[in-house]
Amino acid sequence: MKRILLTAGLCLASLSSLMARAPEASIDEQIDAAVGPAAQFISDIIFYEVTLTDTIGIPLILVWLLLGAAFFTVYLGFINVRGFKHALDIVRGKYNQPGAPGEVSHFQALTAAVSGTVGLGNIAGVAIAISLGGPGATFWMIIAGLLGMSSKFVSCTLGVKYRDVHADGTVSGGPMHYLNKGLSERGMKGLGKFLAAFFAVMCIGGAIGAGNMFQINQATQQFIAVTGGAEGSFFGGGNAWMFGLIIAVLVGLVIIGGMKSIAKVTEKVVPFMCGIYILAALIVLAVNLTNIPAAFVAIFEGAFSGSAVAGGLVGVMIQGLRRGVFSNEAGIGSASIAHSAVKTNVPVTEGFVASLEPFIDTVIVCTMTALVIVVTGAYTQETGDGIALTSTAFSTVIDWFPLVLAAAVILFAFSTMITWSYYGLKSWTYLFGHNKASDISFKVLFCAFVVLGAPIQLGSVVAFSDAMLFAMSIPNMVGLYLLAPVVKREMQAFLAYAQSTKKQPLTKKAVEAAQV
Repeated sequence: MKRILLTAGLCLASLSSLMARAPEASIDEQIDAAVGPAAQFISDIIFYEVTLTDTIGIPLILVWLLLGAAFFTVYLGFINVRGFKHALDIVRGKYNQPGAPGEVSHFQALTAAVSGTVGLGNIAGVAIAISLGGPGATFWMIIAGLLGMSSKFVSCTLGVKYRDVHADGTVSGGPMHYLNKGLSERGMKGLGKFLAAFFAVMCIGGAIGAGNMFQINQATQQFIAVTGGAEGSFFGGGNAWMFGLIIAVLVGLVIIGGMKSIAKVTEKVVPFMCGIYILAALIVLAVNLTNIPAAFVAIFEGAFSGSAVAGGLVGVMIQGLRRGVFSNEAGIGSASIAHSAVKTNVPVTEGFVASLEPFIDTVIVCTMTALVIVVTGAYTQETGDGIALTSTAFSTVIDWFPLVLAAAVILFAFSTMITWSYYGLKSWTYLFGHNKASDISFKVLFCAFVVLGAPIQLGSVVAFSDAMLFAMSIPNMVGLYLLAPVVKREMQAFLAYAQSTKKQPLTKKAVEAAQV
């Protein structure tokens, strides 16, 4: 307990020391100066680029993730396509198992995980991608989402299979557990423990940085912008931290109840925020109905032009990995932490459910954003990039859309934060023990960073947290490759059961019997 509290205390003490320095530099400048060199060094390693041409480079981490997604798609017989109906059936409750261990339903687990991926990348990141690669970037974004469905299937099946169910009924799962237990089963105990610990450390950093500080910072800036700007908004100037404090209290009220509390919020917030956003997009598309055919032509033609393959495929993925265009996080392993809490005795059922995430996040939400930007022609104008470009595209039809966008950004950011707090917590308790002191110390630390992240320009902190976020994919993908045969056996057994004429209640024994 002392070690846990000391760790949290040292983090907070470091922040206090930064704030107590002489006022010759702002807080954000002091933080950038303190972590800048280390952040850049680590970022350069994680996002190391291989030069393709004089002007184009491709990060090896991108190749690592895409090759993995393509491999699992082929190895599992395109389960991302042929398993789609099973996924919908499971979410609808066709294969529910009353009394199965776990904390949340399949639908709740899905919304919790989706809340961690659907976010600013769907709004700002898509706009950046199209600015770089033109309309053709949309095509490659969809391809990445479809391939990512297979990586999610593998990761989340393993997350449930190797999870720990505690005496109080709570669950701990994710890459930390399947890397440790799964690789131990295959005679690689030492490697498994190392990879699990490495993943946990990176996940904590990613949760506090990309899943917390970046989210609250962008939400704060957008809220200030629509409420009078830096001069006119109450939270402008030196009061941005107060907005962070309000959100921190709300986050704390949710996460204190654990996964069940988080799931209860996300099952309402995620459908609502996605519904409002998609409805607004449909309105814009309806008004620009005659431009839609030309938009699709531009997307498909642009996808294979020289500039689009460079700026689209590479540009989309680079921006996606760094700022959430590839926001479904397939291959990173984070979502399996949320899915591990599902009520089931048959792990692969949650693999099917998880495969819907990239489809919802990338193929639906991101594509809607892209179509709005293309049909309105906003990307051809000097309207800025990121959220500004998306806002401009929507406002061509809905002049008050910036207010809706501000609400969407805040909801996206809030849901992302509460989900990533759970990811960070489970990694924290994996390292420091599953106990009350460990639980409380992380939640307090997480909420403190919400307040800190609101007023500062993150700079190097975001670069550092992004690097840690995607460093998670290194140990995770190693584990997925080595444990893929386990997933394939589980998948084949369930498919045999689903196709069986004997409609027995879904149990582990019934699935195993169907394959014999």
